[in-house]
Amino acid sequence: MVDSRSRPLRDLRISVTDRCNFRCSYCMPKEIFGRDFAFLPREQLLTFEEIARLARAFAREGVSKIRLTGGEPLLRKDLDRLIAMLAEIDELTDIALTTNGSALAAGAQKLKTAGLSRVTVSLDALDDATFAAMNDVAFPVERVLAGIDAAAAAGLTPVKINMVVKRGVNDHAITEMAEHFRATGHILRFIEYMDVGTTNGWRMDDVVPAAEIAAAINARWRLDPLEANYAGEVATRYRYRDGAGEIGVIASVTQPFCGACTRARLSADGKLHTCLFAARGHDLRELIRGAASDDELGAKIRSIWTHRGDRYSELRHAHTDPRPKIEMSYIGG
Repeated sequence: MVDSRSRPLRDLRISVTDRCNFRCSYCMPKEIFGRDFAFLPREQLLTFEEIARLARAFAREGVSKIRLTGGEPLLRKDLDRLIAMLAEIDELTDIALTTNGSALAAGAQKLKTAGLSRVTVSLDALDDATFAAMNDVAFPVERVLAGIDAAAAAGLTPVKINMVVKRGVNDHAITEMAEHFRATGHILRFIEYMDVGTTNGWRMDDVVPAAEIAAAINARWRLDPLEANYAGEVATRYRYRDGAGEIGVIASVTQPFCGACTRARLSADGKLHTCLFAARGHDLRELIRGAASDDELGAKIRSIWTHRGDRYSELRHAHTDPRPKIEMSYIGG
């Protein structure tokens, strides 16, 4: 099954909650997502049973990788139970989780035992002042590092660390992050600050291009390019020439990879989004709560994907007017 640009559906990112305990400026700025913000009520969230049923439907249509996201997914109670349900789906070869790491130290082993394959931790700096400027809740770095250590000890490897780089805020920490995670077995990935949603005040001037990031690290430790692990991988990979591991850079803004995108996204309330920068989603919750058969679910998924033509990042600079986009906290990164 391919879309209108011959892209297969291989990866499904499932948001299990729109809530988060951080208020990162690039995702959930505090001035918008304050105390009075109306998050999704519990009855609108997909149940674990509904998520598992949809995951099986997507697996029958070619999905082999699932990533659980949020919001912060570890805020969803008993998440290990959902992971165990997903692990029973034969077609799935990889079940991953993206987290801010705040609750990972206490739960990593339980997640691994349930069937989680890998974990990606968001960490934007190593010093508390800069990290606080990014997460805006004064959460300490050492607790995120403890979560990374716990994930590695549990076998959720390789642990990937995602650093969103914003000029003038944390770009000075690029080489410090690289130095810290070199030779640890973890994979550090640098992400260009993106215009996801409409509330983060994105400006092109705030973007540190991936080429600039790679050049800064290469000036300190020589890098060699690596081949992609698989078709559609979003990170451009490099290895340290001295054998100290690898890094990745994700350049959605300056080097769009829409042409190889194999990802779909399912929001916590059951909307299917075919692009991170989508303006709307397709309601699958209505189908499963309306007693749709598995064949009907599959037909709906096929209809949505085969008509897909999204390539927002390739067209970004052609747009002169702001486009409405779903917030990252609603559909995951």
